[in-house]
Amino acid sequence: MNKSLKIVFFGTPDFAVHILQAILEQKFQVSAVVSAPDKSAGRGRKIHTPAVAKFAKAHNLALLQPEKLKSKEFLKALEEFQADVFVVVAFRKLPRAVWQMPKKGTFNLHASLLPDYRGAAPINWAIINGEKTTGVTTFFIDENIDTGQIILQKKCAISPDETAGELHDKLMELGAETTVETLQLMSKDGVNPAQQSKPKLNKDAPKLFKENTKIQWQDSLESIFNFVRGLNPYPTAWTYFKNENEKKYVKIIKVQIQHTPHSHKIGDLFIENAKLGVGHRNGIIWVEELQMEGKKQLKAQDFINGFGDLTTWRVD
Repeated sequence: MNKSLKIVFFGTPDFAVHILQAILEQKFQVSAVVSAPDKSAGRGRKIHTPAVAKFAKAHNLALLQPEKLKSKEFLKALEEFQADVFVVVAFRKLPRAVWQMPKKGTFNLHASLLPDYRGAAPINWAIINGEKTTGVTTFFIDENIDTGQIILQKKCAISPDETAGELHDKLMELGAETTVETLQLMSKDGVNPAQQSKPKLNKDAPKLFKENTKIQWQDSLESIFNFVRGLNPYPTAWTYFKNENEKKYVKIIKVQIQHTPHSHKIGDLFIENAKLGVGHRNGIIWVEELQMEGKKQLKAQDFINGFGDLTTWRVD
């Protein structure tokens, strides 16, 4: 076991589990894990345990799941571990009383090349904005969101048709490698952090809500293509299919685009060669996978077979 560092790990989703697993595989001493509290969810209000908490329990790691990060009970319990460093991956904002606690500091792994794409959804927004390169950053936490001194950065390419889910998995692997390398530097007092430069315009990564995941059909073909793949598989781009009498909420999961003249009205849905198309001012958007509200995800061909006449329908 690498006994030169005592670590407390903070994280919640599967992305963080992979990083924690890599730390353990490199024989670092993880004194405790902090994750979000269990919550009831779904129709049956079943108790949902965060992925990191499940992993900690399965590996007999000390686990804290505080409701309030400033509570005296939590701070006291955290202090008792006498950690050298806190590692934070996909967790909520820490108060000063927490991130200032360890002797060697608290660092975060962020899935972008900071200062670009600060915020909650860096993987999605990099693809939505058509970036060709992204990466991961480890940095020391300070008072603000994703603004602290940079420790390490590693780059990776974004393929032209890559989805957010695919990029997530690539950055998860790269993030594990970078986190372990950061810990190795810290164990040897070899960290030489650098101040972040000023962020570029239009390169932030705000949280994704229903309001900012609706497809804007007036955008360019390329923008719509990037938007859909940047929200695949979660939280998913969406639109309405409507006619004079009905309006249906539809998730659009996969599209292809074609720059070609056509005779369809802009925004109209149509079937051509057993394919589902949307008329666009610069060509056609072919919808390949979609999901009606309350229904299962379908390939376009299966949707066409089950929906019926589409001639009066359009997107909104």
